[in-house]
Amino acid sequence: MSDESVLIGVLQQRARKLEDRRQFFRKTGGMAAGMAGGAILTACGGGGSDANAQNNGPTDVEILNFALNLEYLESQFYHYAVFGTGLPANMQSGTGTQGGITGGRAVAFKDPLVAQYAKEIAQDEVAHVAFLRKALGSAAVAQPQIDIGGTDPNGAFSVAARAAGLVGAGVAFDPYASDENFLLGAFIFEDVGVTAYKGASPLITNKTYLEAAAGILSAEAYHAGLVRTVLYAKGLATPALRSAAGAISDARDSLDGSSDVDQGITGDDSTSNIVPLDADGIAYSRSPGDVLNIVYLTKDSATKGGFFPAGVNGALVMSTAYA
Repeated sequence: MSDESVLIGVLQQRARKLEDRRQFFRKTGGMAAGMAGGAILTACGGGGSDANAQNNGPTDVEILNFALNLEYLESQFYHYAVFGTGLPANMQSGTGTQGGITGGRAVAFKDPLVAQYAKEIAQDEVAHVAFLRKALGSAAVAQPQIDIGGTDPNGAFSVAARAAGLVGAGVAFDPYASDENFLLGAFIFEDVGVTAYKGASPLITNKTYLEAAAGILSAEAYHAGLVRTVLYAKGLATPALRSAAGAISDARDSLDGSSDVDQGITGDDSTSNIVPLDADGIAYSRSPGDVLNIVYLTKDSATKGGFFPAGVNGALVMSTAYA
């Protein structure tokens, strides 16, 4: 059985499960198996093309592998914060160079609400990794090297926090030090994931693949809304939290071009801004290159940096040049 057949079968099974659980969508009867065999391996091997590629753009499998890199990052952060350990070894292998984890430890949560939310999100992110890996089969990329440490003043979290003005020169930002720091650390990731999946949706040509990506997008949007809501609620008593979230939003926006596609958690003095939308009430999009600008923490065209010190695995590895 080809990798493409495995991918199609898993995604169809996922679609059926969603239909049964939600009782919302009619069964589509599955997707026609008329694609050329072996196209996934050709596309992921570099230099090949498949029936899903349009105008020399990324293939569907390249997009799903790009998403898998981001899911590795999020799942490792949450898993360490909640359980004090990383993903099991059998969920990290794949094509490309497998890397290790810098930093990460359990948070001594004081607010049971934050602890329960963190555990729920951690479990969801691990499920995303497992699903994408199973769907992609032997085409799945390995986990790249990831920096989620909280003690190095030059680590990714510290650089991101310093860019937002949360810490000074030579000072580390530790997202595991408190409930509030954890929420700010999560805020750095969550909105980026939503805009990444939203931006990828027009690039996906296969409807079955698109349904799977839409399902993960929905989950990431729930996560982002949850983090934003808790930060805003805690910020009523501690306004500095709301200001910090706004500063992180501005720092992210400074990396991905001149357009303003990022928003903090406050509106005016009397309103919240839990759901960041454009004037039409629609969530923003980011291209893969723009997403990499943020996770690499650079305005330049680069293939590594920030949370991915050695870069990501797969075909989509370069950030956009804005400097």
